[in-house]
Amino acid sequence: MAPLTESFVRKNPRIARTIVIKGEQSLQELHQVIFAAFDREEGHRYEFQVGGDGPDAPDCRRYGLASLTELDYAGDVPQTTINDLNLEKGEMFGYTFDFGDDWWHVLEVKAIRSKAPKGKYPQVTERVGQSPPQYADFD
Repeated sequence: MAPLTESFVRKNPRIARTIVIKGEQSLQELHQVIFAAFDREEGHRYEFQVGGDGPDAPDCRRYGLASLTELDYAGDVPQTTINDLNLEKGEMFGYTFDFGDDWWHVLEVKAIRSKAPKGKYPQVTERVGQSPPQYADFD
């Protein structure tokens, strides 16, 4: 269970990050920017889920690090690009970080543009709410 206390949730009713990423960038790059955007400290396994109606939906397509599991992934995150997912504006998909704590994120496609302005991508363009601690403080 993720370490979200009642007090933290009261102070941060909405926690969100807006990320701009190019279609030719990989899911691994998306993972890295999410990791940084939420101020994570320690790496763990993760996967993306496309389709289905929620976490671990039986009909979703899963993308992860194929070298670390026996699961039959639809794609390996270093080689799978955002374009490969064939997402549409308004579509949502999932990202799970740390299979022990199950940090589940809902990702929504807000816009798709044919050309991106010059700059370094992916990038975080908006932060709403404080990042929750990766681990509970039991002191």
